[in-house]
Amino acid sequence: MKILVLGAGVVGTASAWYLRQAGHDVRVLERQAGAAQETSFGNGGQISVSHAEPWANPATLCKVVRWLGKDDAPLLFRPRLDTLQWQWALHYLRECLPSRVSRNMRQIVALAEYSRQSLQALRRETGIAYDHLERGILHFYTDQQEFDKSQSGAALLRELGCPRNTVSADEVIRLEPALRHARSQIVGGDFTASDESGDVHLFTTALAARAAAAGVDFQYGTTVTRLLADGERITGVECIDAQGRHRLEYADAVVVAMGSFSAPLLQPLGIRLMLYPGKGYSATYPIRDPASAPSVSLTDDGHKLVFSRLGERLRVAGTCELNGYTRELNPVRCAAITRRVQALFPDACDYSDPVYWAGLRPLTPSNVPYIGTTRYRQLFLNTGHGTLGWTMGCGAGRAIAELVSGRRPEVDFAFCGERLVPQSAAEEFRGQTRRGNVPQWGTFQSRRD
Repeated sequence: MKILVLGAGVVGTASAWYLRQAGHDVRVLERQAGAAQETSFGNGGQISVSHAEPWANPATLCKVVRWLGKDDAPLLFRPRLDTLQWQWALHYLRECLPSRVSRNMRQIVALAEYSRQSLQALRRETGIAYDHLERGILHFYTDQQEFDKSQSGAALLRELGCPRNTVSADEVIRLEPALRHARSQIVGGDFTASDESGDVHLFTTALAARAAAAGVDFQYGTTVTRLLADGERITGVECIDAQGRHRLEYADAVVVAMGSFSAPLLQPLGIRLMLYPGKGYSATYPIRDPASAPSVSLTDDGHKLVFSRLGERLRVAGTCELNGYTRELNPVRCAAITRRVQALFPDACDYSDPVYWAGLRPLTPSNVPYIGTTRYRQLFLNTGHGTLGWTMGCGAGRAIAELVSGRRPEVDFAFCGERLVPQSAAEEFRGQTRRGNVPQWGTFQSRRD
């Protein structure tokens, strides 16, 4: 089949790769000048199956109330005259129910583990280098009450097959000696040796290059403006190309992987995704003293920050700001990140000129992404991966390729849509092939007055 993938972040690029490996003709439409230029550009770098506990849980809900109005709070909710924001908040409250937290965690763990295995297989196959380290993720706590509460979550993760093991404060320092300056504050932690870290931007751009060499057509500088539909069929994708010309693209199936921007694109079709942008921050510092910088990827529970060593750089990312689609940097939040990193690793980096960045994470209230079919025969979703886009990217891409091809993915995950592809795009394509009526890539130029 001829497939259009909308978006070239890690999820869209992985989708294109696996669709091409399945034998499809694939074209990717991306508004930026290259792959991984937005949310997949500067994240925390963790492949973290162990970080599967969703933001929507009773403990975080209590903290959100205390954090209201604090510019440097780990999770900042800025009320706006925005219907979607308030609908999202109400759904978030529902997902904080213990029964839903447990269900959501199972979904996240299943997809994240499937994705990590897919990433490892892809890495062996392609030899892509992206400053990756296989040294695990160490989650440390500076509050005894939070540490005590965390142990039930760690136990549930172990039940689900994720080896997140509780460790003492002394063991935290043994695993990561660079934390020695904070030993008096640390009360304990948990460690998942099977987790990884790496630079998502390096990975995605390298994968896009290999996908292009394999025949995927990346159309950069192309902004998707709307989807055209007739009944239950998508009849075209309207876009503006790099030369400023309006075009219509035709294909047998369309995969929407546009992160936070998926929701406004799909709303005119009557598909209302409960998806809201969560602005996350990162700071990148050149490492000055390698012995003083962490080599194990870290999660600082108290400040909701993650630390990953990317070659000769230290990437620190986290916090979340629910404030619409703005990407402006808040100096207070940026300064809070550097202040915390300096306190933990005073001699590790050059802190004089940090590279700050912000990206819009596509958050669902449950942290469970939308992957699967829609009521339109040719339209598929692969969006809403929230803070785990890097962790879930390869698995989500592999899964959507299976669904588009009419097969059930080998992961226990509740894909959206009641019907699988054999009743829709794949079966229709086979019928057209038998009739000798296979749609071709279609584009025509149009001028909007």
